Amino acid sequence: MTWALVCEHLFIVLASCILSIAAGLPLGILAYTCPKARAVVLRTVDLLQTIPSLALLGIIMVFLGAGKATVITGITLYSLLPIVRNTCLGLQEVDPGVKEAARGMGMSKPYRTLMVEFPLAFPTVFTGVRIAVVNAIGTAVFAAFVGGGGLGGIINQGIRVQDLELILSGTGVLMVIAVLLDLLMGWVERTMRSRRGGGRAMWISAGAVVLAFILLLPYGINRGGGEEELLLYDGDYSETQIMHHMVKFLVEDRTNLTVAIRDQMSQVNNFKSLIGESPTCDMMISYDGTVLTTFLQLDTADVPDGTSIYDYANQTAGERYGLRLLKQLGFDNTYAIAVPQNIADHYGLETVSDLIPVADQLVFGAEHEFFTQEGSMKYGPFTQFYGLTFKDQLSVDVSLKYAAAEKGSFDVTEVYATDGLNRKAGLKVLEDDLNFFPDYNGAFLVREDTFQKFAQTAPNLEEILNLLAGQIANEDMVEMTYQVDVMGRPVDEVAHEFLQTRGLL
Repeated sequence: MTWALVCEHLFIVLASCILSIAAGLPLGILAYTCPKARAVVLRTVDLLQTIPSLALLGIIMVFLGAGKATVITGITLYSLLPIVRNTCLGLQEVDPGVKEAARGMGMSKPYRTLMVEFPLAFPTVFTGVRIAVVNAIGTAVFAAFVGGGGLGGIINQGIRVQDLELILSGTGVLMVIAVLLDLLMGWVERTMRSRRGGGRAMWISAGAVVLAFILLLPYGINRGGGEEELLLYDGDYSETQIMHHMVKFLVEDRTNLTVAIRDQMSQVNNFKSLIGESPTCDMMISYDGTVLTTFLQLDTADVPDGTSIYDYANQTAGERYGLRLLKQLGFDNTYAIAVPQNIADHYGLETVSDLIPVADQLVFGAEHEFFTQEGSMKYGPFTQFYGLTFKDQLSVDVSLKYAAAEKGSFDVTEVYATDGLNRKAGLKVLEDDLNFFPDYNGAFLVREDTFQKFAQTAPNLEEILNLLAGQIANEDMVEMTYQVDVMGRPVDEVAHEFLQTRGLL
């Protein structure tokens, strides 16, 4: 938890609210002045509010890509409802006598709406803004899912590793921010109502918002990479974070480059940020199986005979996107099937095939993604391949999977082989004796033009990155993720310590 994260979260909220005010006030005024447009405007903002947050961000991300722009746009749309409705309502509630007097003085409709009625309605309008701001503080936690930064990453990490202190610290900061802003805005609102108008208060409030936005602006801008800056995104799992911080230490130790690690981002969103004509990063840690099945939308059956998944994924990624996998790092973070140790002991489970005669007595649980129909490395193809018929299946959020396993909510689950939380949850990984799951060998996925970009400042960049090739065994990664997720050690410290033990710094 740092002040930078808090300020970044506040920037997202403030930027969203400024945009929602800029859009919501005209729409509210339009709904008031034009009865024919009123139903359309109000129903539209009502419908926007019914779209689930993550679904809305996913739709916006298709057009804007991952990052703060997507989050700010999403929260802006969510914040329109209270602002539009309160603007329309406030104008409708202005004393009819005042309206008639203004009309009698010969004022045009636009003039009296903006210069007479709106200042009188502003206390009610401000109530809508107040609701929008408080709601935005909580909604902004979803920024972590699309690389927007803020406090959402802290809370998500706490949920995943079941660190109550981390969860409470992130949630507590959000609550403090919400309460303080609500109290401040409540005081402004009461002041305006007691004076029966908001003309002066309206301009003071607007000035305060603009000033706060300017002060927070440095926390909301992702500076573009210069000629001597290698750009990466932080991951939403400790394994990704460890590897990206190893890159930072290694490259900065051996070159004059600066490595900038931006906001947290999932593997899929990171890949989208890596490709295209305007990429926002230069490289990422990935896996040959992920490149094949998730990024390239291919299956293991598409790999030609005699060709490895690594070689085929590497070749195809180069042809389609101009990307290249560097040398394999040594660990294979493949899917694995695991059971609590007491279940393994009770049924004598050592391999996945051992589940076949007892599957109808066991409940299978995993994250939502494992139950989707996209790709062959999913629940349906897996159970069909092994001939497994489980008693029931339970879908949970990936952040809650290990907690559910520890509490006995299900008996069998899918895990990643190098996840240190397997040890914490007391899970036994069963041998994939029929080799259903392909390799997921860790390797850096780099834009081919990255090496051209740094040809002058770091001509040996590829050689430096490949110093990690073959250096990290599965046991090493399990231990490092265990140190971060369970023991609570900082990612920087764990990554730096490993590099030192290998003599790479």
